[in-house]
Amino acid sequence: MDRLQALIQKARHSAFYLWVLNRILLRTVPFNKPHNIRVTSIGEGELSMEVRNSKNNRNHISGIHACLLATMCEYVSGLSLLLHFSPKEYRIILKNIHMTYHYQAKTDVYVNFRITKEQIEKEIIGPLKTQETVFREFPVEVYDKERNHICTGLINWQIKAWKNVKAKV
Repeated sequence: MDRLQALIQKARHSAFYLWVLNRILLRTVPFNKPHNIRVTSIGEGELSMEVRNSKNNRNHISGIHACLLATMCEYVSGLSLLLHFSPKEYRIILKNIHMTYHYQAKTDVYVNFRITKEQIEKEIIGPLKTQETVFREFPVEVYDKERNHICTGLINWQIKAWKNVKAKV
């Protein structure tokens, strides 16, 4: 995972490394490959992704499928968290998703997610010093190219130090 974080740092300033990052993500998260969810930009504490309105991504009424929109919300927030945590130290696992759909997506859609180092330190790392587990819910909004607000996902993540994980055998 340290290699992923290094690649993400390079992709912040290089179109070539952003292309490489997207290829690697498509191979390592095969569930997302048919949908071609792409990272479009990486900033300091900010990540943007895009999905095209292609045949593979449409539902029966030719809009982008609701489950794909939920996946985008999960993906952008989870990858953003991985930018701040070492997966060797912490387990990040999805607890639940709540979606609210506002508008039918008939064109390409995008999502931006922002979380600062200060938020991570104050809301997650700090509490993990005194608690075994932290649950943190993030609102994620998806928009289409015409800036219509397509949906809002409330993505709830469980973050826990590996030393506190009790796995059943």
